[in-house]
Amino acid sequence: MTRRTLPALILALTALLTLPLLAHAQEGRLVVSLSSDPTSLFLPRAADRTATNASLPLYDSLVWINEDLEIEPALATSWEVSDDGTEYVFTLREGVTFHNGEPFTAESVVATWESGSDPSNDYANFYDAADLVEAIDDYTVRITTPEPNATFLTTLAISWGMVPPAYMAEVGIDEFARNPVGTGPFRFVSRAAGDRILMEANPDYWRSGYPLVAELEFRVVPDASTRLAAVQTGEIHIANRLTPDQAMALANVSGVEVVSYLNDRAYYVGFKNVGAGVGTPLEDARVRQALNYGSDRFGIIAAIFAGQAEPLPGFVIEGNLGYDADLMQPFPFDPERAQQLLAEAGYPDGFEISMGCPADGYVNINEVCLALQRSLAGIGVEVNVEFRTTNSFWSEPQYGAVGAMFVDSWSSTIGEALPRLDGALMPGNYYTAWEDQRFADLIDEIAMTVDRDERAALYQQMHELMRDDPPFIYLYQPTIFEAVSDRVSGYNPRAAEEYYLFQVSLD
Repeated sequence: MTRRTLPALILALTALLTLPLLAHAQEGRLVVSLSSDPTSLFLPRAADRTATNASLPLYDSLVWINEDLEIEPALATSWEVSDDGTEYVFTLREGVTFHNGEPFTAESVVATWESGSDPSNDYANFYDAADLVEAIDDYTVRITTPEPNATFLTTLAISWGMVPPAYMAEVGIDEFARNPVGTGPFRFVSRAAGDRILMEANPDYWRSGYPLVAELEFRVVPDASTRLAAVQTGEIHIANRLTPDQAMALANVSGVEVVSYLNDRAYYVGFKNVGAGVGTPLEDARVRQALNYGSDRFGIIAAIFAGQAEPLPGFVIEGNLGYDADLMQPFPFDPERAQQLLAEAGYPDGFEISMGCPADGYVNINEVCLALQRSLAGIGVEVNVEFRTTNSFWSEPQYGAVGAMFVDSWSSTIGEALPRLDGALMPGNYYTAWEDQRFADLIDEIAMTVDRDERAALYQQMHELMRDDPPFIYLYQPTIFEAVSDRVSGYNPRAAEEYYLFQVSLD
C-alpha cells in the first residue's frame, strides 16, 4: 500500500517548537477571566468555548493547528495517510510524560479514544470520527476512519486531548473530570466552582522553554462590567467578551490595550423538532421562515452592538470556505412578509411559544433575547423567555432543559462551517435539536469531500437548503472585544475565540 508522508517542511517545524526560549523565565501568575463557569475541564465534556479554553492548557493532542490554520506535529512527530484516506499511522514523540508521571505511549491514544467515545460525553461524536485505534508498538499508533474525512486531522487537533490510561482506568471519567491530568503546558492544581481555577507550569513540558509563566489562574467573572474594572485595576490580565461600548471606554486608559477581531461564531435561535418542539407551529417551514423575516437582526446589531457585528446569512459565514457575499444574504426584516407566511400556515393571529436563553453566557445575550421577544411580538408571536444559568441551559441533551426554541451560538476553529453544522444538525449528537436526514446526508458528503473547491460548492448547496427550510433564526456574527494588560506579551486570540496560553508571558 502506497502512503503519503508528512512534508519535510512540516517536520522541520517540530524543531522550532522545541527550541528553548531564553528571553523569558517561568515567573508570575497570569490571570484570565471567564464569562461563565466551565461545565467541565475534560475536553469531551467542555460544553462551550469558555470551558474549552479553560481546558486546553492541560492537554496536548497528536497534532496542533498553528495561527495560519496549518497542521503541525505535536505529540506525534510524523504521520502517514493511506491512499484511500481512511488510515493514519502516527509516529509518537518519545520521552513525554503526563502530569502524574505516566509515560505517553500509543496506549494513551487508545485510552483517549475509548474515554472520549463514552456516550456520557457531550462531544462523543468527535471521537466517533474513528472506528478503530490500535497500538502497533509503544510509539506507533494506527487510527482508522470509516470513510475519508476531510477534516479528521483538525478534529484530532482540537478535540483529542491525550489522557493517561492507568489513571483514567483507576478513577473513571467523572473523577477524571474533577481532577484532570494531561501532558499540557500547565498542571491542574485546584478549582473552586463558580470562582476560579488554578494551574501551575508543567516543569517537564515537552516544548522546551514553555510555558512562560509559573502559574495560570482562570477567574469566573460573569458580569462584563466587573471584568472591565478588574483589568483596569490589574486584578486580571485578560478580560474577554466586552461590549463595544466598554471597549471604546478603554481608548485612553493607560496600561490596557484593546484587542478586536471578527468572531468565527454564528449566533442563532434554534428550533426543535424533538422534545418540546414536537406538535408546535415550528414543524411548518413557513412558520420558521416567518420567524426569520420577523426578527430584526439589523436593529439588534445597531442598538445592542453599536454596529459591531455582521448580520448572519446562515451557518456558512464570512471567512469560511464556500462563503459568497453575493449568494449568501441575510433575511431582510420584513414583518409584512412574516405575517403573510404565518397566515398561509394557519396562524393569522400568531401563537405563543417558549425560548431558552443562556443568561449572561455571551456578550449582551440577555438583551438580545429580550429584543427578539419584542421583535417577534410585532408579528403576533408571543415568546416566553426562559433565562437559565449556563450550566443549567446546557445540562440536558437536545437542550432538554428549555422549551421549543433556544438562543445559542457555534464557533469553528478550522475556517469551515463543518464543526457547527455537524454539532448542531447531525442526529444523535448532544446538541442536535433539529433532525432532518437531508441535512445529515449533505453534512456527511461535505465531511468526506477532500477537494476544497468541491467542498466549497457543497457548503453553498447546504446554505440554500438551510435557507429554504430553516432550522434556525439566523442572527449575527459579532466583533469580539477583549482588554489586555500591557504587561502581557504573546497573547494572540484566534477568530473562534480560542487561545493557547503557553506562549504568553508577563513583563
